[in-house]
Amino acid sequence: MSQERGLVLPKFFNYYESPLKLVETDDGGVAGWRLSKDTGGWKAANNLIDKVLFVGGDEVNELSREEFVQLTEHDRGRYLRGEGPVFALYETVRAIEETLGRERRYPTLEEQALITGIRRRTFVMFEEQLKQAGDPGADPTIATAAS
Repeated sequence: MSQERGLVLPKFFNYYESPLKLVETDDGGVAGWRLSKDTGGWKAANNLIDKVLFVGGDEVNELSREEFVQLTEHDRGRYLRGEGPVFALYETVRAIEETLGRERRYPTLEEQALITGIRRRTFVMFEEQLKQAGDPGADPTIATAAS
């Protein structure tokens, strides 16, 4: 964790309805990564660092680590399609959400816990795949690290 000039990293944001993370670079600097809704991977977003840290605005909200994981997986599950175990889990969450919509009700505590747990698991699985593919912004430990 970088604590240079009082900045504690990593930091997580919802930037215009898109997950954004600020992480420490190997040389002690800061790098910004924004979720690509096309690939589920990370796009460099260093141009947004000052905006989220110093400018803010109604469309910029800091998130906890868990909120970031849940938002990232919500978006991946909503925008991506594919084959394999990760996508089967996305389908499971989508089926639960569709049932809730049809029944016009909020999720039970058990359903909330199931969705949260699945998304935590898919985050790690997806990030591990990204890391193996060479995505420099991938970090599966975010979902398992202490906040």
